[in-house]
Amino acid sequence: MADKVPPPHNGMYPSYAAPTHRKRERRYPPVFTLLAVLACVVVFVVVMYKNDCPAHIGAGRTCILGSSFKRMSFQPWSENPLLGPTSLTLQNMGGLRRDLVVDRKEGWRLMSCVWLHAGVFHLVVNMIALLIFGIQLERDFGAIRVGVLYLIAGLGGSLLSSLMSENANAISVGASGALFGLLGASASELITNWGHYSNRCGLLFQIILVAGINLAIGLLPRVDNWAHIGGFVSGFLLGFVFLMKTQYNFVRRRDLLDPNMERPVKHRFKAYQFILFIISLLLLIAGFAGGFAALYNGVNVHSRCSWCHYLDCVPWSGHWTCDAASG
Repeated sequence: MADKVPPPHNGMYPSYAAPTHRKRERRYPPVFTLLAVLACVVVFVVVMYKNDCPAHIGAGRTCILGSSFKRMSFQPWSENPLLGPTSLTLQNMGGLRRDLVVDRKEGWRLMSCVWLHAGVFHLVVNMIALLIFGIQLERDFGAIRVGVLYLIAGLGGSLLSSLMSENANAISVGASGALFGLLGASASELITNWGHYSNRCGLLFQIILVAGINLAIGLLPRVDNWAHIGGFVSGFLLGFVFLMKTQYNFVRRRDLLDPNMERPVKHRFKAYQFILFIISLLLLIAGFAGGFAALYNGVNVHSRCSWCHYLDCVPWSGHWTCDAASG
């Protein structure tokens, strides 16, 4: 004799039956994140090979670890405190420089700089953060959405960096801009999918910790804090656009065991998710359109803010000056 199934109560099925009507959430392999880490490491190795410190170091100066690393050794601490190459090498390898972007129409630098790092310290911190946040986001949302978000956020960071650059000849790299895009997206994803998380405080602490470390590194020469800020804001808005999850316990009719069974009407997304989606999309379109218009019309936002340069680089007497960032 078959087991009896209890009838629905007030049009709803009992809670213990709900999981049988819903497919498990798909988990994606972190393909883009791992490829991005590999690409950044390979690019840094190529940059250091091209830099060839022993062949270009002046008389009376020595490369860091020159006797051990030979061609792959690093510039002196006073020139690059992050254990990395010269500004000229970064420029030749696609570093961001506003006058080249605007005057020579080398707009590709806005994206090429996203794959560059100023030094070993910069690279290690970024790659750890990329693995932590990138893998988690990609497992939930897939390589395409996370990859597009990463690249657009990196572009947003480069754009703000160009607009806020104090010196049009200064060389900077924007790898952290794309990373900060993932941090911003993680924050907005937490907000828009609030009901899906039980460890909200832990995730928020991770975001604040990694952002704080990278902002501190951004006060050193060659690392661009404006790229950090632009990337974070871009990623924060993109998270509301790309990273919405359906409401908890939402089930599409085609996924039901019995397509004819009656169930209460429940929208796939909540109203506030749609509102945040629309507002963020409009802000992104306006921000990028206005930013590119201002950049190619010679607007330098930095000239209107007398203290803004301290958000990008803080000089340390006897160790480095912010002029080193200009190459």
